[in-house]
Amino acid sequence: MKKFALVFFTMLFVSLPSAFAQELVDVCFQSKWFPQAQFAGYFVAQEQGFYAEEGLNVTILDGGNVNPTVQVASGNCDFGTDWIANMLVQREQGLEVVQIAQIFQKAGYRMVALNDSGIESFADMAGRTVGVWGFGNEFVAQAVFAVEDLASNLDPTVTNPDVDTVVYAFDPSLVFPNEVDVASAMIYNELDQIVGLGFPLDTLSVLNPEDIGADLLEDLIFTTPELLASDNFKGSNLSGMEVAERFLRASIKGWEYAVNNQADAVSIVLSFCGDTCAGSGSTQSPLIHQTWQMARVAELVKPSPDTIVGAIDPEAFARSVDLLIQVGLIDTPVTFEEIVNSSAFEAATR
Repeated sequence: MKKFALVFFTMLFVSLPSAFAQELVDVCFQSKWFPQAQFAGYFVAQEQGFYAEEGLNVTILDGGNVNPTVQVASGNCDFGTDWIANMLVQREQGLEVVQIAQIFQKAGYRMVALNDSGIESFADMAGRTVGVWGFGNEFVAQAVFAVEDLASNLDPTVTNPDVDTVVYAFDPSLVFPNEVDVASAMIYNELDQIVGLGFPLDTLSVLNPEDIGADLLEDLIFTTPELLASDNFKGSNLSGMEVAERFLRASIKGWEYAVNNQADAVSIVLSFCGDTCAGSGSTQSPLIHQTWQMARVAELVKPSPDTIVGAIDPEAFARSVDLLIQVGLIDTPVTFEEIVNSSAFEAATR
């Protein structure tokens, strides 16, 4: 009888993980773009089972032609990733969102021109045409223009702009170099696409907003205060704060793995994406482009060995807020405590 009971309870214990697997809590994460190595940590966390280990079934929604902050604030998704400029602009317009982690510790936005264009600095853009993106991504370009005291037609009240802007759909091959003198480019994506179009790096002038103090925080994780205050997230018997903690713990684990195992991370990313992995307009193969992208993204996520993945630097946050106020993108000063809830991050990394 004792032997039978031992076998029975052993079998029951062994079966528990599969039982729990059937009770995973559904969580939605809104990406900022289509699948690519920019979001490798989340795909790794999903593929390696890190989310499942935390009891979560995470669905990663494609970005692209959606505004992540609007999607999450309107209740269409639980968590999202966005740039601080768009998040704060949308918040000032009445959307309730709160930052809970900072994945990119450094900004990847650049402006790119041909060396023979004569554009060697941001000030040289006066009288030129600059390609920018929409959906909240134009705010970083506006910050650059404002710091350099360049008026642009992004401001509808300007009648004689110093800079003429062309808003285009994230594909440098559509406009560069025939229709714009300067193209917006992420160091991990469009810059390599431009190289793939036949313009080697040594033929390009790559301008970094950090050089003029116009860099803004990118790729943070955010949610809503309502979710964090929930006592019973989607009937799971978990609080919203507990779900946020679990989501961050698994995501950070995914990012640590991606940074330390870049070839594996690229392979995982490639399994999630289609044509976008090649980079629109580029002649590079998906493998080559995503390998480049993963290497650059790793440098932004963990710029030094002692970087704590996901940590929010209050000083970097304050600099971004001050710049957004200085250039007129937001009117009301906001404090770290008003925008950031670090409780889930602290619990996840304890």
